[in-house]
Amino acid sequence: MVMARRTITVHHVRAVLRGAERVGVDTVPLLQAAQIPPLLLGDDRARVTAAQFARLFRELYRATDDEFLGLGSSPSRPGTFAMMCHAALGCRDLGAAMERGVTFYGLFPGGPDLAVTRTRDGVVLTVRNDLDQDFFLAECLVVVWHRLCSWLIGRRIVLRWADFGHPPPPHKDEYELLFGCPVRFGAARTGTGFDAHWLAAPLVRDEDALAAMLRRAPFDLLSRRDYGTTVAEQVRRVLAVALRTSPRLPSLGEIAARLAVSPATLRRRLARESTSYRQLKDAVRRDAAIAGLAEGNEPIAHLAARLGFSEDTAFHRAFRRWTGTTPGAYRAADGSGQQS
Repeated sequence: MVMARRTITVHHVRAVLRGAERVGVDTVPLLQAAQIPPLLLGDDRARVTAAQFARLFRELYRATDDEFLGLGSSPSRPGTFAMMCHAALGCRDLGAAMERGVTFYGLFPGGPDLAVTRTRDGVVLTVRNDLDQDFFLAECLVVVWHRLCSWLIGRRIVLRWADFGHPPPPHKDEYELLFGCPVRFGAARTGTGFDAHWLAAPLVRDEDALAAMLRRAPFDLLSRRDYGTTVAEQVRRVLAVALRTSPRLPSLGEIAARLAVSPATLRRRLARESTSYRQLKDAVRRDAAIAGLAEGNEPIAHLAARLGFSEDTAFHRAFRRWTGTTPGAYRAADGSGQQS
């Protein structure tokens, strides 16, 4: 059985391709090597699996020979991120490591202009320059730095907020799940904030652990999303785990009992995070369906039943609502196995 992870919007696929297109790289072979049907890029509702996106990332890395994938004003030579990590690893605590990392990237013209600032309310990590027209690179830097810092100290740093200095994109509703904190667009700068006590945390990684992490970087850092800091993420994780073993998903009441709150309280908390049980259940099934079609040979009728649809027609309607196409057309475009 294909294990579903959160899928990725086609908006991110388009954004990550932009740098290669700008430097004249033919992106169609890269998409094909990543097993992403080029036709999917034409539909705003389309999504790809994490594995497909990871393959595309690696193909773009090879094609551009640039850690910024052609998205920055200047290339970042392969190995730059690794050397920054090595430089940070010898620091006494996270605050010193972050300062060293900021200083390191400041040595390269055209690189990210990063800043770590102590404020009365905590610490702010800021990306002070506009690196690409889709803002994708700046967003990636915020994600990677947050998760790298968490990895260095062996504890998940809880973010208090994430701000972006650009208008809300079409997929704006995904950002709170991505960052695990309140998100604001159209802000004065792009960055994120957290409590100051994290700066005193000692680094717990050694050279061997760093070497293992770097073999999977940066996509492994980009793809870790299970923060568990929002109620929506907790509910989503319960649903995703349940779907691995049974087509019957737990009800809102059952999840509320597991989280030790009343159903009404759970509804209110989800509403405050701009989502609902129904939306989360839909997203979990959507991601499992896309993963099953893209990366397995399971017959569509079996997949529909495994996801809890009593009839094939109901699954087809739901899949078209999620992605703008039918399960059969998606699998045919992907070239991944049986049709029915």
